[in-house]
Amino acid sequence: MSVSLRPATPEDADAAGQICHDAFADIAAQHNFPKDIPSPEFGVSLVAGRIADPEIHGVIAEDDGRILGSNFMDERGPIFGIGPITIDPEAQNSGAGRLLMEEALQRAADQGAPGVRLLQDAYHNRSFALYTRLGFQARDTAAVVQGASPEFLPTGITTRPAIESDIEPCAALCDRVHGHERRAEVRDAVNRGHAQVVERDGRIAGYTTGVDLSGHSVAETNDDIQALIAATPAYPGPGFLVPTSNHALLSWSLSQGLRITKLMSLMTIGLYNEPRGAYLPSVIY
Repeated sequence: MSVSLRPATPEDADAAGQICHDAFADIAAQHNFPKDIPSPEFGVSLVAGRIADPEIHGVIAEDDGRILGSNFMDERGPIFGIGPITIDPEAQNSGAGRLLMEEALQRAADQGAPGVRLLQDAYHNRSFALYTRLGFQARDTAAVVQGASPEFLPTGITTRPAIESDIEPCAALCDRVHGHERRAEVRDAVNRGHAQVVERDGRIAGYTTGVDLSGHSVAETNDDIQALIAATPAYPGPGFLVPTSNHALLSWSLSQGLRITKLMSLMTIGLYNEPRGAYLPSVIY
């Protein structure tokens, strides 16, 4: 098999989206876990959205015109986030996955990105080993949690939809907590009507771009994160991610009736600071 890489185009969405579904379904079935991509149609929609976004880098791996898989890298902020990367189950051991990852890391280096991150299913030892060999370091484990939205309203905290003027305060908060900002992601979530903020003592003390796998949340304290979780009526898809290193937040989530469906590993190359606050990662970081 001779694997080559090229930029993803809108015409690739159907084939690459089908592979995205099949790849996640195959590995989940091998380990007796529910699949994250519920249908081929969802996979096609996911891939099509990635390809259409000018701030997301998409690459196709193919052999003599046959699509073997794809990889996407979110370049909206200073830290680049990789995913989803998927390979046709029939093309395993072709080397396509490694080539796609190496291309992404080289692009990040060429563009001067201070760091690259991803989350991978902790039950998938093979991908964990590949990413480790490529230089990624495991930093934390995150639990995917799902269930009914808890009732929680801490004293002195209010939540509301985020507006355009909140974008800069949210970026500054992320920089204080993580040492880098995610301004563009907040901007996009505000424009879509998905972003929420927490106000405490007359200032923004937390925000979320969505309490789900595609969104991230940053806050000063666990109470602020808990208010954002409780303000979300339902958690679409598999749920949302809670760092297991934040024992108090994870324990609270379980005490509210939320359940853990699986664990994921947060892996990084380059810039990484231990968070100085509370946060929920997205599926890219």
